[in-house]
Amino acid sequence: MEQNQIDTARHCLEAAENDTQNFPQIVGSLIAAGFESYNVDFRLSKAFYFLPNSEFIELETHKVPAKIVNDFDVDAIKAAIKEATQQVDGYTYKGFCEKVMLAGCVGYIVSFVGRRAVYFGRTGETHVEHFPG
Repeated sequence: MEQNQIDTARHCLEAAENDTQNFPQIVGSLIAAGFESYNVDFRLSKAFYFLPNSEFIELETHKVPAKIVNDFDVDAIKAAIKEATQQVDGYTYKGFCEKVMLAGCVGYIVSFVGRRAVYFGRTGETHVEHFPG
């Protein structure tokens, strides 16, 4: 992995956590740097950014004060995603993370190749959110 790719992954994580770039901007930067996907694990407070050759970088994420609940609430996850995509007043990425964790989400994977994000719970429940056309 090249230094500019490492720098891009770090910058994108910081931009998300500081609300200085939105999801489409972050995805565009990561794709331009050659990444094919990333994974956020709330239990580990880590993000993993993957290249097509299986190389990856692991970064520490912010610690979310919320406890992940056992029940996977797809409707609550969809509502949090809707707030994010519409950039409603008061939206923050950290707030989004807290909302999906309180809805039973332990992490998510964003696939640029598959044009989707997959949110998953403790027992393998999932919600798939396709990127807009």
